Amino acid sequence: MPLSIKPKTQCAWDQVSLGEVMIRLDPGDGRIRCAREFKVWEGGGEYNVARGLKRCFGLDTSIVTAIADNDVGALLLDLIRQGGVATSNIKWVPFDGIGRNVRVGLNFTERGFGIRAALGVSDRGNTAASQLKAGDINWTALFRDAGVRWFHCGGIFAALSPSTAGVVIEAMKAAKSNGTVTSYDLNYRESLWKSIGGKAKAQEVNREIARYVDVMVGNEEDFTAALGFEVEGVDENLSGLDPVNFKKMIEKVVQSYPDIKAVGTTLRDAKTATVNDWAAILYSDKKFYESRTYTDLEIYDRVGGGDSFASGLIYSLLAGKDPQYCVDCGAAHGALAMSTPGDTSMVSLKEVEKVMKGGSARVQR
Repeated sequence: MPLSIKPKTQCAWDQVSLGEVMIRLDPGDGRIRCAREFKVWEGGGEYNVARGLKRCFGLDTSIVTAIADNDVGALLLDLIRQGGVATSNIKWVPFDGIGRNVRVGLNFTERGFGIRAALGVSDRGNTAASQLKAGDINWTALFRDAGVRWFHCGGIFAALSPSTAGVVIEAMKAAKSNGTVTSYDLNYRESLWKSIGGKAKAQEVNREIARYVDVMVGNEEDFTAALGFEVEGVDENLSGLDPVNFKKMIEKVVQSYPDIKAVGTTLRDAKTATVNDWAAILYSDKKFYESRTYTDLEIYDRVGGGDSFASGLIYSLLAGKDPQYCVDCGAAHGALAMSTPGDTSMVSLKEVEKVMKGGSARVQR
């Protein structure tokens, strides 16, 4: 069944994300444990999708989140504004003076090199976004009164606290009841789930959320860890990825959740931190479509590659492109996003389409 997408004329927003936005502290080529200075970015799995859709694809997007009302929150606001994502749906929470009750989350991330893997260390307890609960957001005003064509959320926000999964479900129901297409990136993070029930709780929560999802997104690990669907022929290092086995798994997913209309999966074989094989699969209208495989893709900063795949996929579906274009656009945008630092995309649609057509990296003058 094809997606039923509301026309832009009926909606204030092409796309809205629900999720936490953090300050990312990047030690550059060094290590977190030895750093004397950090580069500052903003990022968050759900937010990155909205930012990519705005900066690369030119759509009108917004973020629903909560931020502590202090100078660190003001820095985060400034970074979000630079990315072009609308800030009118941010809930500002009074600061208590020292962050005992509410704070802005920090994400220390080093990009890795060669045999040294990328490393992320989150410092995000008691953040404003993690304390959101059902009833805090006026979804009727957003989905019915303002109008939204596409709503996106993910497993990172669902795992932030015992209350955030309820916010996701509430938002998904409101979106569906107002004719908004919903997407969800499983985005399994063991570190987020381990103190609130672990993998068993993650699967319980995500199986409930999946009932309200139109387009499901995930990577080679997510469908197993977050939903409990096993992929045959994959070792513990997730190497030797075979698209055939992932297609079998996706078929099981859509059989279990018949309201899901499309599934997008990224396939990454991390040979080293800086050399990966990268590809994507799209299931749509009972058929499979594969991107080309980016063999030995050189990685500058892998963080956000999956989010950029999702934004390329969503842009293409909103634009009414054919399924092959959709999966090619998502894979190319994800590949390009990993060629620059930070969580978010720095590329243009023209550059994405050039890579989709097999264009080279020859200098442009």
